[in-house]
Amino acid sequence: MKRKYLYIILFFAAFSLSASAIFVKLSDAPSTIIAGYRMLISTAVLLPFLLFNTTSRTALRQLSAKQWLLGILAGFFLAAHYALWFESLRFTSVASSTVLVTLQPLFAFIGGYFLFGEKITRQALFGGLLAISGSTLISWQDFQVSGAAFFGDILAFIAAGLITGYFFLGQGLRKQLPLIPYVLIGYGSSSVLLLTYSLLSGYSLIGYSANNWLWFACLALISTVFGQTIFNWLLKWLSTSTISMSIVGEPIGTCVLAYLILGQGVTLQQSIGILVILTGITIFLSKGREKQSSVTKFVSNKEQKAAD
Repeated sequence: MKRKYLYIILFFAAFSLSASAIFVKLSDAPSTIIAGYRMLISTAVLLPFLLFNTTSRTALRQLSAKQWLLGILAGFFLAAHYALWFESLRFTSVASSTVLVTLQPLFAFIGGYFLFGEKITRQALFGGLLAISGSTLISWQDFQVSGAAFFGDILAFIAAGLITGYFFLGQGLRKQLPLIPYVLIGYGSSSVLLLTYSLLSGYSLIGYSANNWLWFACLALISTVFGQTIFNWLLKWLSTSTISMSIVGEPIGTCVLAYLILGQGVTLQQSIGILVILTGITIFLSKGREKQSSVTKFVSNKEQKAAD
């Protein structure tokens, strides 16, 4: 597939994901409950694609113990990411939390180099750092609001590192597995972990309002199926660094949606930050051509064909 089409799909996924913080903010359920049902509903929606697809069922049956372990580990990273990020929204603003959790390139550039031997051009690195500076500009005022806001910012930053770890695991596994078996293992194990933790924390799994169930479903269908799942599909062709850079643009969609739905204003400072982010991402995608990773080099043509 041509790279420009991959980028169009990539930005569609990033926009879909940008609604996550809005749906979380609209729900009054505990953070781990929101995250758990997001993953559970996503698993239920995608399960028929496994049951009625022979290739996916065969791939699932042929998984090695190591692949199962790595898939479940990916689910753990995903569960921890959502739990911390959703909790951060209880303490800080939508814009600030979303911006901090999208600082994934900081982790992706370093991890991609040491884990997969990925290298990017100097111009691309400049574009990436420029986009990150735009994200910082958007949220800078929230760092000075209160101790609670700062605590929320810290949770969001840790969540950024966790989701990068999830994508790194996927970058290796997606070269070996079709999309559906991979995401179902991750989403399914993530939902079990989150809902089990919720029960152990004393939260009820039932009794939530119709509005809450609506936001759970929106998170699953819009933000996960059309956001997170598309990112996982793209991991066959694009690196974690490239996907992370697209997610840096998520605050743009979130700020716009926060204005339209929550009535949160977009300041001049945030507007400038948005322009800086767009400029940085454009530079990165136009100048960055990562060298083929060590994982990709060792994947056979047969495995690549199977990972549709």
